[in-house]
Amino acid sequence: MSSPNKMPFFKDAYHMSGAQRRVGAAAPASAVDGRVDSNGTAPVSLGVLTVFGVVVLIAGGILGGAGRFFDYRTMFRAGYERIPAPGEGDAQPPPKAALASYMARGAKIYAAKCIVCHGPEAKGDGINFPALAGSTWATGETQRFAMIILNGLQGPISNGKSYGAGMPSQAAGLTPEDVAGVMTYVRNNFGNNTGDIVTVAMAKAALEISAARAKAGQQVTAAELTADHRKALPGPPLDPTALVNPITLTPVRTSAPASAAPKP
Repeated sequence: MSSPNKMPFFKDAYHMSGAQRRVGAAAPASAVDGRVDSNGTAPVSLGVLTVFGVVVLIAGGILGGAGRFFDYRTMFRAGYERIPAPGEGDAQPPPKAALASYMARGAKIYAAKCIVCHGPEAKGDGINFPALAGSTWATGETQRFAMIILNGLQGPISNGKSYGAGMPSQAAGLTPEDVAGVMTYVRNNFGNNTGDIVTVAMAKAALEISAARAKAGQQVTAAELTADHRKALPGPPLDPTALVNPITLTPVRTSAPASAAPKP
């Protein structure tokens, strides 16, 4: 039989082991969240960092205008210009002289539409395909030349000679820019040198005139060309040295030099 005097010892031992278990269970958490450094500071818990991060993101979305808080373009200093990264935005190609731009566009269309029949030097074959080099039908009145391209040609031409079954229409797939380019190209290449530009505006007028023909959709004849289309296409001329967008062929506005600015 145990002595009554020993009962408190057993009780104390029981309670001490329970306290030790609680301390042991809390040890892992205190190792992270309850640690105090030697200088008296404690590390910020992961939960606090997460809440802080969420608050910053929400504030950025509100203050920055639906997600533009971290956008460089809304944060740069006034008057400061940043060089755009390669491919950034919708940068336009550098402008080029009008005649060179139209010629470059026309060279592509000639290679796709004309070179098979008229040849790389536009001399034709003398039997089925007439020459464009030195041809007054190409270098003369622009409306007549446009009608031939857009509608094709049948029957004898100005020299009284017929070429095979005639020329089919080349209008399919051509935009006004294409028509303007190929006309300008032929008129200023292969020994031809008119020095002028058939503009996009003139080409648009040519498409309208072609669609309004009495025999729309049919090949033109020399008689029709002489009677109805021996004239220039309407539209203001374009200086061959003027700067244009080499892709769209639209004129590019340039700022006046500082020396030319009016004095206050």
